[in-house]
Amino acid sequence: MSTHARRERLLLADLLETYGPEAPTLCEGWRTRELAAHVVVRERRADAAGGILVKALQPRLERVQQEFAAKPYEELIQLIRTGPPRMSPFSLKQVDEAANTVEFFVHGEDVRRARPEWTPREIDPVLADALWRRLETTARAYGRRCPVGLVLRRTNGQVAVARKGTPVVTVTGEPGELLLFVSGRQDAARVELEGDEKSVARVREAKLGL
Repeated sequence: MSTHARRERLLLADLLETYGPEAPTLCEGWRTRELAAHVVVRERRADAAGGILVKALQPRLERVQQEFAAKPYEELIQLIRTGPPRMSPFSLKQVDEAANTVEFFVHGEDVRRARPEWTPREIDPVLADALWRRLETTARAYGRRCPVGLVLRRTNGQVAVARKGTPVVTVTGEPGELLLFVSGRQDAARVELEGDEKSVARVREAKLGL
């Protein structure tokens, strides 16, 4: 049975293939080639991927990603499509679903929304619910660097607190848009913000994300 992570993986691979290796992305400093290399390294090179979260390991991560970015672009796309090697934790369905559904969804939007003519993607309710469940469990991690209180409100009224505090800014939108917002893509997310003008401006400029 197909999973959300599997479908998002294939959609991301299709987007990367369609736009080619030099297309812009929402990830600062990365074109599609660098983004593809990041995805491959993250699930195939555990010895380097720790640099995603641990600052001291970032130089090694950058070196390994540069090595992969130098590979033929078609090879990177194929590695994304086929998924991680059998010995990788990401090869386990439960781990793949938990760790990659949001990862691939967000990176797919990084590719789509970097283009001036992009249009909103229609997301089915089942995927929307899956994205919301993930957001509920990780909201505080995403919002830990927010300078003010931050509340995420789904358009159906469900709420997740990303950061406690006052003053409070409430961000309203669909789950996918809220995930983009709290992952540092504030300018690209289609959401509505409520709060005093100064606090809203601070949230828009904050370095949100894991």
